[in-house]
Amino acid sequence: MHQYPPYDIVVHNGSILTLDRTLEVFENGLLCIQDGRVERIETRTPTQPLPEARQIIDARGGIIMPGLVNTHTHAPMSLFRGLADDLPLMTWLNDYIFKAEARWLNPEAVYTATRLSCAEMLLSGTTTCCDGYFFEDSVAQAVEESGMRAILGQGIIDFPAPGVAEPEKNVAEALRFIRNWQGKTSLISPGLFCHSPYACSEKTLREARRVADETDTLFQIHVAETQSEVKQIQAKHGLSPVQYLDSLGILNSRTLAVHAIWVDEKDMGIMAGRNVGVSVTTESEMKLASGVAPVPGFLEKGVSLGLGTDGCASNNNLDMFQEMDFLAKLHKVNSLDPTILDARQVLMLATRGGAKAIGLADQIGSLEVGKKADLIIIDTHKPHLTPLYDPSSHLVYAASGGDVRDVIVDGRVVVRDRTVLTMKVEDVIEEMERLARQIALIASSGVKT
Repeated sequence: MHQYPPYDIVVHNGSILTLDRTLEVFENGLLCIQDGRVERIETRTPTQPLPEARQIIDARGGIIMPGLVNTHTHAPMSLFRGLADDLPLMTWLNDYIFKAEARWLNPEAVYTATRLSCAEMLLSGTTTCCDGYFFEDSVAQAVEESGMRAILGQGIIDFPAPGVAEPEKNVAEALRFIRNWQGKTSLISPGLFCHSPYACSEKTLREARRVADETDTLFQIHVAETQSEVKQIQAKHGLSPVQYLDSLGILNSRTLAVHAIWVDEKDMGIMAGRNVGVSVTTESEMKLASGVAPVPGFLEKGVSLGLGTDGCASNNNLDMFQEMDFLAKLHKVNSLDPTILDARQVLMLATRGGAKAIGLADQIGSLEVGKKADLIIIDTHKPHLTPLYDPSSHLVYAASGGDVRDVIVDGRVVVRDRTVLTMKVEDVIEEMERLARQIALIASSGVKT
């Protein structure tokens, strides 16, 4: 009999949802991890002894599944959670958020806020995020220390921004960030984030695209988020935001278009033809009353689609389980069709679909031999998850981030029994509360921050 070497980690005694192309499920599953990758997946027979391993994790009858992929975050914005709610997008941005960022953002605050967001994401089962913000070096430091996987984009915008006082240097700063982090760690993939086609000039967009192409990194951008944006771009360029970006050569397979709510058939056809990835952030879009992205239309055209939470200032949490639930139900009521976006489809969007949208499908998003060992264990022994007939249904319609028990990223246990092992979360909370007291003091004066 072939003798397997000692594995780094063996996970057993749970239902393994691979979410691979065949959607194979292994009851009483056994999953072995070696050197950061999945080495073996199978159903364990009652008499089969456990393989030798340095660490053995008993799933205790729970669900073993790929880690969730959050395709759009602004991790440091946990600093502004609940600061300005119930406002239209442009009022929220111009009168509150941009001002708060200008006043309160610095490398230290960004680092602390990102640590808090990483803790929140890990504890709710997100193993990979795609982020875009300012002071992204501090974001990268915090993410790396947390043990998460991430694509991180240095923010680009054509007015003085935190860390980039001279707008003409915004693309150069993004290039510096990319060069600083590219190849530094397997967990961090640097890139850039152009805020939007209305906040970045044609010159800036073209320069940023050139840098992204030359460095083979992801180009992220908010696109067609509101009706007013569409009208503004149409009035200025005679094209929709998607058509305008395409005319500049911005759209290709290394582009992530965020929101993409107000798009028509022609826009969707362009995005499909250019292999553009799309991130939909349903809760944020609902809260800001931005609109409903045409998710069924994107899927019909074969667009690579993933789910995101957006930042905590507009959501106001980073729970991808809640994001799945809202996405499925919103489209059912919007179409008056309960069969639209079934649970299995939505679960795929939060895992393998998201990985494809951000260019990581060959590494993560499903549990397959040879792929990165990014996985989570769901504790199903709870009243709201009993009885269990269909795991996909439970994960989308009944579970929450609080049901995640263990998290493994890159073959490393980063959450065990709902405890983050890579940081002292209480210390992070204490520091965030200190920062929040300063912000609240100014806000209480009655002056917009």
